[in-house]
Amino acid sequence: MVFPEDSFWGQLRGWTESLPETLQWLGVIAVSAIPFFESYGGGFLGVLIGMPLWAAIIAAVVGNMLSLTIVVYTAHGIRSAVVKGREPQEMSEGKRKRREKAKRLFDKFGVPGVSLLGPFALPSQITAPLMVSFGANRNLVLIWMLVSVIVWGTGFALLGIGFLNLISG
Repeated sequence: MVFPEDSFWGQLRGWTESLPETLQWLGVIAVSAIPFFESYGGGFLGVLIGMPLWAAIIAAVVGNMLSLTIVVYTAHGIRSAVVKGREPQEMSEGKRKRREKAKRLFDKFGVPGVSLLGPFALPSQITAPLMVSFGANRNLVLIWMLVSVIVWGTGFALLGIGFLNLISG
């Protein structure tokens, strides 16, 4: 046994493995849609339960992108409704400073940089709508988020294989 059954990873692995083998990929998709877990956690989990690498990566990417698409389009709709015909409201000093700092980082790294580097700080379900709220094109955000989700999911699935090889060898 790789992880104790009562640990977080042990419980996720147990839940996913309890699904019929033909539906385990749905478990990985569901887990990958969860913020802070995303494609990197899903890819790792898929490998841990014995899925082929390619299947673990695809399931993890699909789950993460489903949730991201919903969040990005919802954020775009909310932003459009709020901005339409309204003048900006006055913000508190602290909120204004935080927003300015986030905007400076966005301006410095752009959509590609925030998409690829964002998972170091925040889940993509937060960084993607934040970029849209700053006025970034939602389709461009989704394209770069797809690139990021594939890179992170593949990287952690490969780490999962390395981890399994390390403990079994």
